[in-house]
Amino acid sequence: MLESPIECESLFGILERDYKVDLGYDEEVDATAADPRIAELLAIPRREPLLRIRQVIYSTRGNAVMYVLGFYRSDRHNLVIRRFR
Repeated sequence: MLESPIECESLFGILERDYKVDLGYDEEVDATAADPRIAELLAIPRREPLLRIRQVIYSTRGNAVMYVLGFYRSDRHNLVIRRFR
């Protein structure tokens, strides 16, 4: 049983705290064009440019936990990469 409602906390936080699953992820970002289905869902013209982000979230033991595929309108989103050295 969860100690707190999922609406109040991130799924990652629950997995790490309650189930002791250390998480990592691979993320791939590229540009694509909206196919008919995605264009309708996002209320944009077909072939409109989009950002496509694919994530594989896995435990540090190498087990896949979740796959996420997101499409983002290029007129409403931008990608910022922050690097530290």
